[in-house]
Amino acid sequence: VQLQASGGGLVQAGGSLRLSCKAYGFTLDPYAVGWFRQTPGKEREGISCLSAGDVSTFHADSVKGRFTISRDKARNTVYLQMDSLKPEDTAVYFCATDFALVCFTSTQTHTFEFRGQGTQVTVSS
Repeated sequence: VQLQASGGGLVQAGGSLRLSCKAYGFTLDPYAVGWFRQTPGKEREGISCLSAGDVSTFHADSVKGRFTISRDKARNTVYLQMDSLKPEDTAVYFCATDFALVCFTSTQTHTFEFRGQGTQVTVSS
């Protein structure tokens, strides 16, 4: 079983990217899924989360109003639509779950430990 993130790249400030988090070997639908980002020398930051059943979401203040999280059950994939990107959004992004129903409520959560490889997002000024 694994999670695989994709969709990163190089984009100018103000641009958009859509990241994908696809699950292999298990179904994502029953679980909350979160997106995290990490830069060298820093702890990971939980930025967005979608609960089981898509009932609720969490977004960090730093991305609120710019990032949207959604789920495609047929594709077993969770997306992160990132708009109005800023240079400070540059990081490795990865998705994770802890096979529970609810989202984390803090950017510095120590839950959601099952993760996949990340995808690099670079925003140029």
